[in-house]
Amino acid sequence: MRKTVTLLTTTVVAVLLLIAPAAECQQLWAPKGPSKYLPPHKPHTKLADLKAKHKGKTDWREVIVDDEHLHSAYVFSPPGTQTPRALHPDTRAWWVVMEGEVRFDIEGVEPYVARKGSMVQVPFARLFSYETVGNQPSLIFETNVAGARTLYENKTDAPKTAGIDWVPVLFRRELGQFDKGNRVHVTFDELAKKLDAGEVKGTLRVVEDARGAANFIYGYEKNLPPIDPKNRGHYHPECAEYWLIMAGRIRYPIEGQGVVIADVGDVVYVPKHTFHAPRWYGPGPSCRLAMNGYPYISHLFDPQPASK
Repeated sequence: MRKTVTLLTTTVVAVLLLIAPAAECQQLWAPKGPSKYLPPHKPHTKLADLKAKHKGKTDWREVIVDDEHLHSAYVFSPPGTQTPRALHPDTRAWWVVMEGEVRFDIEGVEPYVARKGSMVQVPFARLFSYETVGNQPSLIFETNVAGARTLYENKTDAPKTAGIDWVPVLFRRELGQFDKGNRVHVTFDELAKKLDAGEVKGTLRVVEDARGAANFIYGYEKNLPPIDPKNRGHYHPECAEYWLIMAGRIRYPIEGQGVVIADVGDVVYVPKHTFHAPRWYGPGPSCRLAMNGYPYISHLFDPQPASK
């Protein structure tokens, strides 16, 4: 029988820690606090519900994630909408184009048009802007590090913000690099092809930063073992994790929430200390873009025997 020690609202539980690269498990004791959802976070944000909420609007922005690590929002824009030329002095930003066509102009990179399934990023200190082009609106999922600041090339572009004065500064810029495998632009089809060909199994890193990461997790339910209803999966002790569904469907048993089935464009969010066990679901290929605040976030597994 498993022993538990309760300290205030935190329970210390036995977990199995996967030790890389040997993939061996070591049993340790870890803090397990309550699973708390604080606004604006929801276990499951359905894209269909967002579209219904904003029906009739020509442009809108909806914040989906705003925790201590990352900030993500859905942004819907009509053709001709262009962001001002600006930069983030210390943080990396990335986008997923879900609908329409978006022309990105990033310092040091030839401008290009990103379409559905495109994943784009800009490192710190590089000027950038983007514009919805073509004859259809665009829908993008935009992410940056929590609390990121923006510097504008022109004062007239700076938004009026309570308690903030916009002042001229000299910034000795050292441009952030596309290193650690980060690429300015990759596409869903490109990554899926690599995984289908067996070049990589299951996961591809799309964004790697000291303060944030995004993983492309693609595959088929037919290649998984049968569902084990007793399998609680794992939790993360220091950071929430969330996923943008990019293809097919994903099944999520989530502690305290039951089973969530998420479709393309939906976002699923789990706070830290929350057991979850995502898996590909349905007859065809499924894909989720996993995001969190650590490049190598720890996974603490329930020590009870269960299927992977």
